[in-house]
Amino acid sequence: MSETPLHYKTITELSKLISSRKLSPVELTNSILQRIDQHDERLKSYATLMADQALYSAKKAEQDIIEGNYKGHLHGIPIGVKDLCFTKGVRTMGGAKVLENHVPTYNSTVVDQLESAGAVILGKLNLTEGAMGGYHPEFDIPISPWNPDRWTGSSSSGSGVATSAGLCTVSIGSDTGGSIRFPSAACGIVGIKPTWGRVSRYGVFALAESMDHVGPMTRGVSDAAILLQTISGYDEKDPTSLPNPVPNMLDGIENEIKGIRIGFDKLYTSKDVDDELSEAVCLGVNILENLGAEIVDVELPCMDEYVLAWPTICTAEAVLAHKDTYPSRRDEYGPWFQGWLDMGAGITGAQYAEANNLRNECSGHLKRIFKDIDVLVCPSMSAPPHPVTPELLYGPKETRPARFQRFTAPFDYNGAPTLSVPCGMTKDGLPLSIQFVGKHLSEPLLCQVGFAYEQSTEWHNLHPNI
Repeated sequence: MSETPLHYKTITELSKLISSRKLSPVELTNSILQRIDQHDERLKSYATLMADQALYSAKKAEQDIIEGNYKGHLHGIPIGVKDLCFTKGVRTMGGAKVLENHVPTYNSTVVDQLESAGAVILGKLNLTEGAMGGYHPEFDIPISPWNPDRWTGSSSSGSGVATSAGLCTVSIGSDTGGSIRFPSAACGIVGIKPTWGRVSRYGVFALAESMDHVGPMTRGVSDAAILLQTISGYDEKDPTSLPNPVPNMLDGIENEIKGIRIGFDKLYTSKDVDDELSEAVCLGVNILENLGAEIVDVELPCMDEYVLAWPTICTAEAVLAHKDTYPSRRDEYGPWFQGWLDMGAGITGAQYAEANNLRNECSGHLKRIFKDIDVLVCPSMSAPPHPVTPELLYGPKETRPARFQRFTAPFDYNGAPTLSVPCGMTKDGLPLSIQFVGKHLSEPLLCQVGFAYEQSTEWHNLHPNI
């Protein structure tokens, strides 16, 4: 084995060891569980640890492999799942006190797919209440392994923390307005928000169904590709899932990127964006050009008006998602999400229609931009992880400036796939992140570009000192 500890090895490294029987899934799972026991009391990434089930799955994986029934890359790999995804017989709370006793009688499709691939599910990962911006005051808040006073991203914060800190090999997150990309960026890891419909949402608590995406959060691009391929595909239980065949996401991932047209708007990347972050992304563009990509100057419209329509759509759809408990159990919600639902309850049909028209207009601009490019490059968020305060974490709901979601919401609007990859560190030791955006169903190309960038830098090899 290399000097890399087990908890920071990639799926590719671990699967080779497991398939050749040099590493037991039980040994690996015990190692990660011990690390969780050692560190998660402080980091608080897990809402529910499934240690007994995980060890049972690991022993079954080990026996299957001994008998010659190796299932592939994820067989015996310990994974954390965001606590939005139903797990049969294990509580699934969605970060909401009102759902703390919810125990599903069936798995989400994503969990079924992971188990079918032989993955070992370690437990359910913490998140903001309802997968929005703030936490319920009675629930744990994940702590950044890079700096305990900094934001961990919302809402897949537990997924970001656990993956970054080596408390799982990879994890599942979800994204409605940035909730895969924000914690991936804040925690220095890789995240894919797939094409809308690429991954089934059956058995996943909704926030705003027309913008909800489920996707992988990992420490490397190839791991993200492996995990995405496993959870993708049409699901008859989710009519919005796409019937398109799922390609081998690793095919061509190591190919050179010569001639790939990458769009870049320097003003979009620099206006109202942290200087260190903007410089890191510009340096990333230079690296891509040196690798042979064709950098194409593009001009995006001002996104502010479009982004400001996002809360109208999201809050209105959130009220529908919580119709069984809101407003009937309104007082059981925390101040942040209670305010979010109250806002949605006041949205008129005309206001929703106007916001949806702005969404469509924004998506139209992006179609024009992508007419002459293959991939768009920009930051994953507008600044490094910001300081956190009780008001920010618990509410009441705050009003965020449009720039906060400038690099996320437009691609939830149009359902385009995105890939976030570490691209540097601030002088204060905080992670920075570059984002690649593609055309619909272009995840293999995004992984190819992201992998080429990743392998030309060392940022993915950096881990927090915990």
